[in-house]
Amino acid sequence: MKTLLNIIWLVFGGLWLALGYFLAGVVCCLLIVTIPWGIASFRIAAYTLWPFGRMVVDKPGGTGVFSLLGNVIWLLVAGIWIAIGHVVTAFAMAITIVGIPLAIANLKLIPVSLMPLGKQIVPTSTPFVSTYPVRTYR
Repeated sequence: MKTLLNIIWLVFGGLWLALGYFLAGVVCCLLIVTIPWGIASFRIAAYTLWPFGRMVVDKPGGTGVFSLLGNVIWLLVAGIWIAIGHVVTAFAMAITIVGIPLAIANLKLIPVSLMPLGKQIVPTSTPFVSTYPVRTYR
């Protein structure tokens, strides 16, 4: 099922989103000072190509002060606009029943597009996994 959803995603918007992230990564790497954002943009581009079966988590050990500062700068410069783009395309994808899982995947990209530094992408065993930690009470 994950493969089918990823192929449909790739055809109906994932390729264009990934190309946008890739282009942003190239521009960030050309400016040298913004290389960390370029690397994060390439990581998001790879995730955007094939999102089902993977999820974004915080890097082990937490994020440092520089990641926080970098995320605030990213948020103000590009993150808000990218998130708005994901919301708009999610609404467009959710018009049809087939597009609802694609819209959910698009909304799943918003947190990492807002704050990309200090995150990593890990595989999951199911196509839809909550990005929030599950708490067990004893």
